[in-house]
Amino acid sequence: MQLANKVALVTGSTRGIGNSLAYRLAREGALVVINGTDSSTIKKAAEDIRHEGLKAIGIKGNVSTMEAGKELVCSVLKECGKIDILINNAGIVKDQLAINMAAQEWNEVIDVNLTGTFSCISPVLKDMKKRGEGGTIINVTSLAGLNGSFGQANYSAAKAGIVGLTWTLAEEVKKHGINVNAVAPAALTDMTRPIIKKVMRKAAEENKAFPDYWKIGTPEDAAEFVIQLALDENKCITGQIFSVNGTKIGLYEKPKQTILSDRFNGEKNLKDLILLNCAEGE
Repeated sequence: MQLANKVALVTGSTRGIGNSLAYRLAREGALVVINGTDSSTIKKAAEDIRHEGLKAIGIKGNVSTMEAGKELVCSVLKECGKIDILINNAGIVKDQLAINMAAQEWNEVIDVNLTGTFSCISPVLKDMKKRGEGGTIINVTSLAGLNGSFGQANYSAAKAGIVGLTWTLAEEVKKHGINVNAVAPAALTDMTRPIIKKVMRKAAEENKAFPDYWKIGTPEDAAEFVIQLALDENKCITGQIFSVNGTKIGLYEKPKQTILSDRFNGEKNLKDLILLNCAEGE
C-alpha cells in the first residue's frame, strides 16, 4: 500500500473516471473522500469502497463557485485533518454550436469545469503550504482543451484553461514541495458514451470505418496511470500534461512559437508567409 496514511479528495467521484480513481487510491491505502452533489450516490459510492475493506467517506459539495469549493475543502479538513492529494475531476458538458450557445450553457460549463478546479485548489494550497509536507494536485483536462472539439466551445475553453492553470501553478508551488500535473483521459463513461454512439451511427450511415480516435479505453485504465502521479517517488514530475487512452500514454509539450517574419510591415501577404513557412518545414 503505497499511499497509506494519505488523504485524497477526488471531486466528482461517484461514477466514471472519478469513481475509478477513488477506488484505485483506496486500494493503495489512502483514505478517499468521495464527492458529488447527490447525497444518495455519494453514500453508495463510499459504502461500496468500504465494503472491500478500504477507507472512504462521502462529503457532498458543489465546486462551481469559490465559496462552495472552500466550503468543501474545509469540510474535508475538519473530517480528515489534511488533504495530501487533490484530484480535480468534477465536470459537465452542455454541447452546442457556438452560434447557438446560450449564456447559461457557457457559464455552467465554465463554472463547474474551470472555476470548480480552482475553487478547490486555492484552499488546498493554503493548507498544504501551512503544513509544510508538500502534496499532489492532479487536474483532469481533455483533448478538447488541447485540440478543440466541434460543438464544445464552452467545454474546450474550460479544459484549455485547466492546462494553463496547471502550468502556472506548477511553477508557483514547486518550492513548497507540491507537484501539479494534468491528465487528459480518453475513456468510455456516461459522458462520452452518447458521443461515441453518435459517431458510430454516422460512420455506419456513411459506410465508413469507425474512427480510431474514438476507440478508447476504460476508466480503470485511466486510474491505473493517474495513480502513478500520486506516488511520492514521482513527486519530481510537475507541470506536465499527459494523455491516457487504454494502455497508451502520451505527453503534450507546450506550444512552440515559429517566427514568420522579423520585419513584418504588411508588404507580404500573411497567407504567403504561412505557406512559405509550411514549405520550409517539409
